[in-house]
Amino acid sequence: MDEAVAAALPSHLGLYVGGEWRDAAGGRTTTYNPGKGIELASVAEANAHDVEMAVAAAHKAFLSWRKVKPLERAALLKRVAAVVRENAEELALLDSANCGNPVRAMTRDVMDGAALIDYFAGLAIEAKGEVMPVGEGKVNMTLQEPYGVCVRILAYNHPLMFAAGKLAAPLVTGNTVILKPPPQAPLSVIRMMELIDGILPPGVLSLVTGGLECGKALVSHPLTRVVGLVGSVPAGRAAAVSAAEGLKHVALELGGKNALIAYPDADIERTVAGAISGMNFAWCGQSCGSTSRLFVHESVHDKVLQGVLGKLEAFKPGIPTELSTTMGAIISPVQLGKIKSYVEIGRNEADLVYGGTTPTDCELQGGNYINPTVFADVDMSKRIAREEIFGPVISVIKWSDEDRMFGDVNAVDYGLTASIFTTNLRNAHHASRQVESGYVWVNDAGPHILGAPFGGYKMSGLGREEAFSELYAFTQTKNVNITL
Repeated sequence: MDEAVAAALPSHLGLYVGGEWRDAAGGRTTTYNPGKGIELASVAEANAHDVEMAVAAAHKAFLSWRKVKPLERAALLKRVAAVVRENAEELALLDSANCGNPVRAMTRDVMDGAALIDYFAGLAIEAKGEVMPVGEGKVNMTLQEPYGVCVRILAYNHPLMFAAGKLAAPLVTGNTVILKPPPQAPLSVIRMMELIDGILPPGVLSLVTGGLECGKALVSHPLTRVVGLVGSVPAGRAAAVSAAEGLKHVALELGGKNALIAYPDADIERTVAGAISGMNFAWCGQSCGSTSRLFVHESVHDKVLQGVLGKLEAFKPGIPTELSTTMGAIISPVQLGKIKSYVEIGRNEADLVYGGTTPTDCELQGGNYINPTVFADVDMSKRIAREEIFGPVISVIKWSDEDRMFGDVNAVDYGLTASIFTTNLRNAHHASRQVESGYVWVNDAGPHILGAPFGGYKMSGLGREEAFSELYAFTQTKNVNITL
């Protein structure tokens, strides 16, 4: 194991419950380095008994945390953000080693997570109610109050950023939070909890690591009131069904089969740059927002395709923890096998014009790697154009009729993001209205804007995050009628 990674590993590999580290009744499980295929650590595997203890501690803490003044809660969260930011390099190194994404990219992830904490801390006193005029001698007002124990189940592609960013809104509004990091890559979140230990009162923020049993127990527990999950559609659907038994509030950020639309008047250079950045090749395409379908007008199709192919040389799989690496590893052999199976399906459905192979470098042979892959002459009847691959695979689709193109864009079950490239204002507004997606870029692709609500249509999720609406999502409205 790399010496720097070994030095960064958490000293506690158990559960963080009630302000204390403890072993799991469910035993332990192994977590790996997908870039090298080697074991990193043995971490706690929480079962239903462990979850019961965590929820009880979180509920007990909620009864007092809800009474803490909002600005005092905000001040504590700002301390958490400062600690995360101060340890960004270490946390990014752990993320890179454990989830396979390049360390440079993960450093930005950590900073983005800290920024989200600061953002919501700054909104602490903005979860306001209203006063309604009802006549002389009476007052009618609403209060925004916390729900209680909130569960945040996280995905493996941005472990630390998700953990930091998604604890902020519920905590600042007076809820308590139980984090469940991804079982494939929990180490950075465990280390974050070590670093911030003692800042928040015991039980306000807890950590349980584990798999399916742990997740089911968290979602179904009668004292958990809000369930937030980032993951696949099947996982989101299962969580929603279980949460419905307790009429719990649910926030889901799920999959995507996202479209980039290039009009005849699109700036070619900018479109190519958008296709590359939007596909998140540094993450090997393992991002729910990746623009994996390029709808390119026939008049500019060849130029855009050649431009994309020319840019792909910059993305070569490499050891994730090395600063020179531009494209990391796939999270697991299982996921790599899934991607490879789609590549084989694509060979029979379209024209493979780039990649579809695995690297031959000796130093990469133990890890989970695949080269960037592009299929051309794809149509929407094919599986590679309709199903989420969650890998570095682009399908290029030529279009000429605008109405038919929108029909194809919206023909999938997902609706997370869309990117539109045009220099015509009519096209920009019209396409933005036509696409069934919750987050749309025009002449750009990829970046999230702090404060802009992020979320999807259809099977891509429920709710909006990273914005003011997320703050209110963790409060419930109470109406108070007063006769003076």
